Amino acid sequence: MANSVDSAKTPGWALLFACWLLATISSLGALFLGEVMGLTPCVLCWYQRICMFPLVLILAASLFPLDVKVVRYAFPLAVTGLGIAIFHLLVAQGLIAETLSPCTQGVPCSAEQIEWFGFLTIPMLSVGAFAFITALLITTQLKASK
Repeated sequence: MANSVDSAKTPGWALLFACWLLATISSLGALFLGEVMGLTPCVLCWYQRICMFPLVLILAASLFPLDVKVVRYAFPLAVTGLGIAIFHLLVAQGLIAETLSPCTQGVPCSAEQIEWFGFLTIPMLSVGAFAFITALLITTQLKASK
């Protein structure tokens, strides 16, 4: 019992909790957009979901008891998701031709289904979430190695 109390006081726990919270909010947001608002995700959105959804479970399992070795498993998912999200953002902004993306049927990857505050799009939100999770995981690893 004292072990879980002690682990909650360590900086690694707080960082992993922040990662888990961000992954959970991102996953719930994606589900809300798809299931409640009825927005059909494009192929690149599906690939990003494949990277984000497992992070919720993997990171949650690492919190009790604290296991900073989870970075080994979470980091590849976060970096892969970040790469896909950046590619999706570049396609959506027209910097990469849509013919180079896997979106050949259904919703085009360049479609801006939502634009909040005049500039904030779904691909931007995804890049931000994956970048922040990646940065937190790197920080967790650096603090754990000290």
